[in-house]
Amino acid sequence: MSRTTEFVSLSDVALRAVSGPNSRHAALIEDAFDVLLETPGGGVAVTGDTGGRAMAKRTVESVAGRADSALEVSEADIRVAIGEARGGRTPRTGGQAAQAARAGAAGRGGSLPVGRRGQVAPKTATQARYLSALAESELVFGLGPAGTGKTFLAVAHGAGLLLRGEVERLVVSRPAVEAGERLGFLPGDLNEKVDPYMAPVWEALTDIMGADQLRRRREKGEIEVAPIAFLRGRTLSHAFVIVDEAQNATRLQMKMVLTRLGEGSRMAVTGDPSQIDLVNSRDSGLSHAVGLLEGVKGIGVVRFSGEDVVRHPLVERIVRAYDGETAQASRLA
Repeated sequence: MSRTTEFVSLSDVALRAVSGPNSRHAALIEDAFDVLLETPGGGVAVTGDTGGRAMAKRTVESVAGRADSALEVSEADIRVAIGEARGGRTPRTGGQAAQAARAGAAGRGGSLPVGRRGQVAPKTATQARYLSALAESELVFGLGPAGTGKTFLAVAHGAGLLLRGEVERLVVSRPAVEAGERLGFLPGDLNEKVDPYMAPVWEALTDIMGADQLRRRREKGEIEVAPIAFLRGRTLSHAFVIVDEAQNATRLQMKMVLTRLGEGSRMAVTGDPSQIDLVNSRDSGLSHAVGLLEGVKGIGVVRFSGEDVVRHPLVERIVRAYDGETAQASRLA
């Protein structure tokens, strides 16, 4: 099969992003599509067969769009763009995804915050849909495997609402179901007991707000953490509520927490229905709630897949392997 060359014009910023540190990004694209990337000046020359060249070109253009939108470009972004191109979809991981999310937020007069690593923005089309749903719906379910950004983006959206004064509080809750331990056996006050369970949330908030502002807002009560059980009997008004690891909430807990919403409040419920730690997995309230509420006005449901994993590339392969085993077991059942 003949190999020809096609030139893609790029800005200097986009060219640096496509190349990457020590040409690492370019090497990932070359290996993925069996092409050769060269930078003769003003852009990238892509050499390869027709199919590989076309997919590599789409990947380069996606990465360039992200860079030209002043967004960070990491190896995770390169892998996501490669996956989108390989799947036959026009990659929407650069400026288009960011613009879609910003447009959704702009409809409510808001925007995503700027974290320590730059502007927070979606890396995949599903993340863009998720952020749009958070901007448009009062209650959003984000379902999918680890590493897809569902918790981080919910935290980023909630932090943005808090920083802009659109809500008075950010309330984060999750079931206390971890490796058979119970909160009562851990030392310290409530915050000290809960904090280990909330590590991903604190990491996200620290990245967005910085440690000092996070500490001040916690001390003022503007950011609150609580196990789901501690929400019983309360009405959460003018707040953005995040229920994380919701697959470990029972049906009764899920009904209770969903009905805590008060005036001017919004909620994001995140979880992975395939990672239930309850003794009786059929008691999980997440899938049950989605089955009952999907399609109800004001409620959004966004499902992530292994293709949306933006952590280490091995995480996506692990997710796919487990999904394959689950599918095989279902066929044999």
